[in-house]
Amino acid sequence: MATKITPESLLSLEQYHKQRPQIRERIIALRKRRTVHLGEHLTLIFENEELMRYQIQEMLRVEKIFESEGIQDELDAYNPLVPDGSNFKATMMIEYTLELERKAALRRLRGIENQVFVEVEGQKRVYAIADEDLERTTEDKTSAVHFLRFELTPPMCAALKSGAQMKVGCDHKEYPMHLDGLSPETLAELVSDLD
Repeated sequence: MATKITPESLLSLEQYHKQRPQIRERIIALRKRRTVHLGEHLTLIFENEELMRYQIQEMLRVEKIFESEGIQDELDAYNPLVPDGSNFKATMMIEYTLELERKAALRRLRGIENQVFVEVEGQKRVYAIADEDLERTTEDKTSAVHFLRFELTPPMCAALKSGAQMKVGCDHKEYPMHLDGLSPETLAELVSDLD
């Protein structure tokens, strides 16, 4: 549930290298279950401890980081994306294949990160708290990547644990889109984030 990743809980670079093929296979399947597409251009990956652990291990591997200060820097960067038991945390990506189309969309979609929501059946919508680490939107455009937190009330958590469905959507005027319900696999993954 709400466990933070510690230096002691990480594999050494050597251990990780040996286990990486199996870990990677498991992570690809997990990420797929925790991914929600809102139309063609907006993707939310609902992060959890296991996905963040993988990100940290990959960063340590790629950068060949083994000293404690460098490891702590990675933990400080990724631990905030681990859900706390009363929320969902997601990486949101705005995806357009063609660069000109993407540039135009990022101008048009300015502020979209604040208009993404989750709505538990029978409850009020909860809008994302976006980019708590740093501002990613300028006066001219939004960023292609945002980090979102959806803070749920105890009744919302209880409803989800009791089998309520959840809608995910966006009500930005340039990109109105929502999913009325999540797949059982995705919903089960998200419910497992709650205390």
